[in-house]
Amino acid sequence: MKIEERLNKLKIKLPPAPKPVGSYVTSVKIGDMIYLSGTGSVDFAEFKCVGKVGRELTLEQGYAVARGTILNHLSTLKAAIGDLDRVEQIAKVVGYIQCTNDFYRQPEVMNGASDLLVEIFKEKGLHARTAIGVNSLPFNIPVEIEMIVKVKSK
Repeated sequence: MKIEERLNKLKIKLPPAPKPVGSYVTSVKIGDMIYLSGTGSVDFAEFKCVGKVGRELTLEQGYAVARGTILNHLSTLKAAIGDLDRVEQIAKVVGYIQCTNDFYRQPEVMNGASDLLVEIFKEKGLHARTAIGVNSLPFNIPVEIEMIVKVKSK
């Protein structure tokens, strides 16, 4: 099944690709690897999308934010390579979770991102991953994720 068909089946609509908010680009292609800059989540109407996991956001809300952040990455990736079917492998995902000092469940928050990647890309979505708790993130976002993706030649 093509990735666009799978997105439709999952009722997922990609948001517009995010624009850089500083002196950087959202993606860099070197050979068959695409390096995606850190990005935050799309806006969710059902809850506040800023603050710390463990204080303003629950674990479940953090999971949803991580999931939404992957949608931004997929929009950026699609803009960079034109067709998500060119993804050969999601290689690495690094997540930063803005959380309270006593919150230790960062991997569970990042499962929101990882689970969605596997739903969409199946075995090509399996990846190496790091989940790091941090004191603050730009614009008070709860989750920032960066990603490395191997792509097929055109």
